[in-house]
Amino acid sequence: MSDRRARPAQVPKKHAWRRRPGMPAPPPPPPGPAAAPEITAPVQKDQGSIVEAALYRDGRRVSTPASLAETFRQLREEPAGMAWIGLHRPTESELHSLADEFDLHPLAVEDALEAHQRPKLERYGETLFVVLRAARYLDAPEEVDFGELHVFVGSDFLITVRHGAAPDLSAVRRRMESTPDLLALGPEAVLYAILDAVVDGYAPVVAGVQNDIDEIETEVFSGDPAVSRRIYELSREMVEFQRATRPLVGMLHGLMAGFAKYGTDEELQRYLRDVADHVTHTSERVDGFRQALADILTVNATLVTEQQNAEMRALAEAGFEQNEEIKKISAWAAILFAPTLVGTIYGMNFEQMPELSWNLGYPFAIGLMGVVCVSLYLIFKRRDWL
Repeated sequence: MSDRRARPAQVPKKHAWRRRPGMPAPPPPPPGPAAAPEITAPVQKDQGSIVEAALYRDGRRVSTPASLAETFRQLREEPAGMAWIGLHRPTESELHSLADEFDLHPLAVEDALEAHQRPKLERYGETLFVVLRAARYLDAPEEVDFGELHVFVGSDFLITVRHGAAPDLSAVRRRMESTPDLLALGPEAVLYAILDAVVDGYAPVVAGVQNDIDEIETEVFSGDPAVSRRIYELSREMVEFQRATRPLVGMLHGLMAGFAKYGTDEELQRYLRDVADHVTHTSERVDGFRQALADILTVNATLVTEQQNAEMRALAEAGFEQNEEIKKISAWAAILFAPTLVGTIYGMNFEQMPELSWNLGYPFAIGLMGVVCVSLYLIFKRRDWL
């Protein structure tokens, strides 16, 4: 396919501002005190943050430039070419050189530099800017790791700016290079392949999270005290996962709405619809995970409350039994205290005590002790202290 302009494209035609061989030089900008110096692409001695850069024509790689400056030069010399530049955490100067060469919008460049963006799809003039959140499941710590990917799509270029380990775009490049007919459709086909790779990467995450939820359900009913923390951490990861997947549904529907306007190839339309179906399915699964975790957390809270109530009942019963024992001990102590008190009074060495010289003094004292003890016993017995 030698004529790229005749190819269906999801983005507008090639930038009219870029100079090609044989074209007259553009007029210089008018002088003024506020005019900023033009940013030129630096000639790099090494790749820096470039993961891989390649120039394609008709779906086949024609060169692999070693620097951004070399990429720019070869693309200018190749009217029917397409540049695919992959970057990982690029520097500000690298992004500025790309912005100057491909007329990238400053707001999109700023987002790509700062990262921490939510998934979105925006069109700046002739350039499409896409933000994706990739995810991968880490088996050892049993957690979800999120990465961020920014994609600039033009008529003859595609730039990926990756923040994080995911996704593996080298596999996407190998897939596209093994299918030249699909790659010949241009940058919009590469965008589809990237979307497909990101969405396919969600499947292992969904499987890992499902396994975690199954384990959590077992731990909840086994009384593991550490399960509450695990539920909370997994719920936070599902919030992030939901933020990564839910916007993709609207983004893909937005792309599909532009099929007729931009004359997207029919085969590519079918591919994008398939990706949209997978995203919808994944988003529904994530919503289900959040609801399931919320229900599990409620059940866990109920079980913890029941366990605490059982422990409180056991403590209350133990306290009641202790109170009963204390009452018995107190009752017998009071009963024994009565004769001790009488005996103590009559044991004092006073000469002027009327009962000392009374013949019935001793029987009276003994009888008094008995009457007091029996009276106290009957009183405590009636009150169920004995």
